[in-house]
Amino acid sequence: MPQNLPEIQITRKLRATRLRLRVEPTQIKLTVPQFCTQRQVQDFLKQSEQWMIETWQKQQEKSGQIDKTFPTELKLFNLKKPLQVVYQTQKNSFILDQQNHQLFVSDRQPESYLKAFTIAYAKTHLPPYLQKLSIETGLKFNQCAVRQPKTRWGSCSAKHDIMLNSGLVLFPHEIARYVAVHELAHTKHFDHSARFWAEVEKYDANFQQHRKILKTTPMPWWWNI
Repeated sequence: MPQNLPEIQITRKLRATRLRLRVEPTQIKLTVPQFCTQRQVQDFLKQSEQWMIETWQKQQEKSGQIDKTFPTELKLFNLKKPLQVVYQTQKNSFILDQQNHQLFVSDRQPESYLKAFTIAYAKTHLPPYLQKLSIETGLKFNQCAVRQPKTRWGSCSAKHDIMLNSGLVLFPHEIARYVAVHELAHTKHFDHSARFWAEVEKYDANFQQHRKILKTTPMPWWWNI
């Protein structure tokens, strides 16, 4: 699943001779020659994902749309209350006091330590969450890995090994759940056919809305350092 970018505005033009991408501060435009197939368009977008993400982020920084203040609270997918974040001088990079809903972060490199905490939290909580969802849906997987890919929210291999992006813990529960359901559905349908989406809908009736939120919600600035 591709990581979040704004909806790409696709325009077919009779005179266009090649696929052309333009990344602007508020949108991404793709000009498509009339003879291009949908498959060619999808392959082109897949090959351009990394470039689009990097260019989009640079555009956001240039236009001043990125607020680089540090968060005073951190909402995580499986917690009812957000963690209050305290920045202070301390030996450890971060200290989690879950009982009091507090996260203490070293003020040496707070942006790096916020990301390090998020990754550690994801590696602890996402695999058992996927296992629980697997039992609920009856869709079985082999192994779960939690990583930090720049262009994917999740993936499922032919051997039913599932990868989840650690950044998912920063989203509301229903969004993280949608990605987990999406990848579990791939264990039954290894494509994005109508049957695949019907399988997703069985366990997430609002998957289209959740998919849109995932695509249009920017990650916090410190996640992309």
